[in-house]
Amino acid sequence: MSKSESSAAVPTRHIHDNCLCLHAQRAARALARRFDEAFRPFGITSGQFSLLNAMNREEPRSMGEVAAILAMDRTTLTANLKPLERQGLMKSAVDPNDRRSRKLVLTAAGKKRLRAAAPVWKREHAALERELAAIDAGALRAGLRAIA
Repeated sequence: MSKSESSAAVPTRHIHDNCLCLHAQRAARALARRFDEAFRPFGITSGQFSLLNAMNREEPRSMGEVAAILAMDRTTLTANLKPLERQGLMKSAVDPNDRRSRKLVLTAAGKKRLRAAAPVWKREHAALERELAAIDAGALRAGLRAIA
């Protein structure tokens, strides 16, 4: 191994071991796979569960509000809403106060699906927190919220 190859490996290993972005991405993917599997019987993914939850309000939220809650751009949000709309779980309607804006409405079927999936989320989340007993889950959530 040449001297330049050896020195190049050191920063790579350091980045691999210490990169918060890398570890957050890997953790997010692992969590998404875990919750996707848990929500499979309900015909939704973990991302769709989060979308349904973000729309579950008395007053419909705008696309911008939902996008901000989920730290998602509007184009990505629109693409992610389409399967939910096709399933009849949500609909978008023109905002009566601003005809250029759309409000996102959870349908009765969407509310029912969310209610059915919520106990699975609760069970899976409790299991995850038990697995993470060695760390302070509250501090982890606070740190993740600070970054987002």
